[in-house]
Amino acid sequence: MSAHWLTAPLITAAWCWRLVRRDGVVVALTSAAPGMRPSRIEQSDRIESHSIDLAGAISAAAIRADDIAAGRWDGAALTLTLVDWADPQAPVQHVASGILGSVVQRGREFSVSLNGPLLQLDEPVGIATSPTCRAALGDRQCRAALAPLTMQRMIVAIAGQWVTVGGAIAADQFGLGRLRWLSGAATGTETPIVEQDGNRLLLAEVPCVLPALSARAELRAGCDKRLETCAARFANAANFRGEAHLPGFDLLTRYPGG
Repeated sequence: MSAHWLTAPLITAAWCWRLVRRDGVVVALTSAAPGMRPSRIEQSDRIESHSIDLAGAISAAAIRADDIAAGRWDGAALTLTLVDWADPQAPVQHVASGILGSVVQRGREFSVSLNGPLLQLDEPVGIATSPTCRAALGDRQCRAALAPLTMQRMIVAIAGQWVTVGGAIAADQFGLGRLRWLSGAATGTETPIVEQDGNRLLLAEVPCVLPALSARAELRAGCDKRLETCAARFANAANFRGEAHLPGFDLLTRYPGG
């Protein structure tokens, strides 16, 4: 069903946006509020990856500056349609859909690129061999139960990228794991844990708005993806997704008997 209203002398068109963030929050907007607009749209019948540049204004009610800085909008799913605001029964025109890249803030405005589904064709399809595990801890390939490897603790000190948690935690369990903030301005965001030193955790980054002390966080154990760790710590060697004993490329260059 074609949209004849697009060819009328006076077009009463409005952009409609539906965004689904990675934390499950759904936001629906129009070009009137908060003024989001596509700055460039390119479409063709070629099998090539295209992106759409988007821009808009930061609104306290919809697109907040602290949410952008915290990365809440990175990776959100977006659907863009064009409608006739004068005739709600007119056919809706689907324009684009995809995943948002990193959102860049400039004063009271923001800009972001929308990565379309064709970009998935650029990703590798086959499985490459590797001496370390290719699965993520707890995913469908790993199958390790995450509940026993997850706990909640209070943050009692923050010094640079080091945070100190209260209560006892197992030694060397959370290095290469994840910390998810459960309270404060960064609630819902996750941060990789680089290493663990007793009750102190080195984060890959800290939220731009530091949570107050006594903030609550969820800690999830990490894995260095070695077969020895998979067997000894997680008793999960049967699901190891790597080739720890496969000879490397240097096998052919080794001197006989070396």
